[in-house]
Amino acid sequence: MTAFAPDLLQRAEQVIARYRDRGWMIATAESCTGGLIAGALSEIAGSSSVVDRGFVTYSNAAKTDLLGVMPATLDAYGAVSRETALQMVKGALWRSQANCAVAVTGIAGPGGGSADKPVGLVHLAAASRDGRMIHREMRYGDLGRDGVRLATIMTALELLLDLAQA
Repeated sequence: MTAFAPDLLQRAEQVIARYRDRGWMIATAESCTGGLIAGALSEIAGSSSVVDRGFVTYSNAAKTDLLGVMPATLDAYGAVSRETALQMVKGALWRSQANCAVAVTGIAGPGGGSADKPVGLVHLAAASRDGRMIHREMRYGDLGRDGVRLATIMTALELLLDLAQA
């Protein structure tokens, strides 16, 4: 039994296959998705050869303690920001054996949004040990909590595929 839609599982399967072919490992650093990216990847048989580890860093303290996000970054830009996502992904690489990592931080709702940072705003970052870095700011809109989280998982998987193309 799986909680994930077939299209999402198909994308996760593509990620696992591409990384397995390259002999690469993945780490995830997740806030608003609460570990669902790692969950989607681990739904695929054989994913243990690709998924190194996942960090669920919902609180600011967890972002700092587990990933090394600087408190000054959180104070200046907030948890939901480009700067925080980039530090999260760098920390995931640094604190893992992975070749590539993906990080997400956002506002899934239903509350917590503001005019500047509305519900549905998610910052995603992906990075590789060879220095490639991708940042994407997504404004999914108020799709409901599940909708924002599922859209974020799909975008994160796409970023992982993009890193493995180069």
